[in-house]
Amino acid sequence: MSVLDHLATGFGVALQPVNLMIAAFGAFIGTVVGLLPGLGPINGVAILLPLAFALKLPPETALILLAAVYLGCEYGGRISSILLNVPGDAAAIMTATDGYPMARKGLGGVALSISAWSSFVGAVIATVGLVIAAPLLARWALAFGPAEYFALMVFAFACLAGLMGDAPVKAAMAALIGLSLSTVGIDANSGVYRFTMDSIHLADGIQFVAVVIGLFSVSEILLMLEHQAKGLTVIKATGRKLFTLKEMAHTWWGTVRSGVVGFFIGVLPGAGATVASAITYSMEKRLNDKDGTFGHGDIRGVTAPEAANNASATGSFVPMLTLGVPGSGTTAVMVGALSLYNITPGPALFEQQPGLVWGLIASLFIGNVMLLVMNIPMVGLFTRMLSVPNWALVPGIIAVSAVGVYAVHATTFDLVLMTVLGVVGYLLRKAGMPMAPLILGFVLGDMIEQNLRRALSMTNGDPAILWESPISVGLWIGAVLMVAVPIALRGWQRRKAAALQPA
Repeated sequence: MSVLDHLATGFGVALQPVNLMIAAFGAFIGTVVGLLPGLGPINGVAILLPLAFALKLPPETALILLAAVYLGCEYGGRISSILLNVPGDAAAIMTATDGYPMARKGLGGVALSISAWSSFVGAVIATVGLVIAAPLLARWALAFGPAEYFALMVFAFACLAGLMGDAPVKAAMAALIGLSLSTVGIDANSGVYRFTMDSIHLADGIQFVAVVIGLFSVSEILLMLEHQAKGLTVIKATGRKLFTLKEMAHTWWGTVRSGVVGFFIGVLPGAGATVASAITYSMEKRLNDKDGTFGHGDIRGVTAPEAANNASATGSFVPMLTLGVPGSGTTAVMVGALSLYNITPGPALFEQQPGLVWGLIASLFIGNVMLLVMNIPMVGLFTRMLSVPNWALVPGIIAVSAVGVYAVHATTFDLVLMTVLGVVGYLLRKAGMPMAPLILGFVLGDMIEQNLRRALSMTNGDPAILWESPISVGLWIGAVLMVAVPIALRGWQRRKAAALQPA
């Protein structure tokens, strides 16, 4: 059978009335879960997994439900990022970099609608890639070992140079602070307690939810209160709700580029949407930020990471379906769901369960259309959050943030930690230190450490393994270029400006 025949079979499964209703329900629930700070797609899928099994849903229907929740969470994560500067999950951090400044300018509706469109485009590109190139890309992903992943993480950090603008030292310091925070807790290899200050609450490390809500939400509240005390306008009322065709054309090629790059990164098991959004944001900043508008409400800074993180989420299905290797934490939960039905994902799955595999792929097309249709009309509803007066909005943000942090371990220690980090984040932002490199350093810190250790353990400590493969060499060269080229360009621009000045 050809690919089109397989797709026709898949749409026959996905278009069944029950599966359509399940997909719509999952897309809506996923959007709501993604909107809530700190939950993210893993929690959304994990919450609905017992429900799917308890209702005795057929395996293809259960997988369609979980996939719709996954996609919905990726869409929903942008809402609080743009409107409140509180990323719904790690992948939405980059969206807040330009999305929230757009909301402050009164363009929150435009940012929400264009982000929904770019999410749709990125997801569709990745789904087409999943259909056409899944077996080939699965073999390519197998070429990535610990050394290659370490080089990829270094490349991701080098891409942070694209976020540094004219303050590379401050951004580098922020990334180092994030890396330092990621080392707190029990060392996974030796069992040694690191930087826990003899506190049992820090044995598992500092929770991502406490870090992201403290540094973004609490610090933002403090800034809001400071601006209000000075009589400054915090956020302008939202006017226009939808993007224009001119804005869509302006962002089109960047959206397509980011969707393609996000898909390839998503195919790599463990790389994830966080890496994809950081790399594509940096890529678009380098290509298009001629006037220094990125970070100050540039619409291209919203579309690039949104296209990338949705494409990456879809790309993570490639290793799951073809190799049985979860491409992300969320697909790891979905592998667990298949095991409940005694189904083992892998190369044989395409032959043994074609209805399940192609039904899932077809549902990705349908689910993305549902999410686009669902999210665009709801822009007006979402932006009404900005019309809430500060005396009601600030306590509401605090309440939602506190519930999100407390729900992880149900301890007041995390609430205190969130507050402390919020004050620290406020002081760092007042000093002009960007938060995005700090959060990305924290998120990627554990990944870079574990892959470095695995690589070195394979050679008894010989570091040569880190640059032996062609993939590693290419990534190292890319990392050096990402750091060296901007420095050279800034030096050239300064010399050119000096030469134009009259003697």
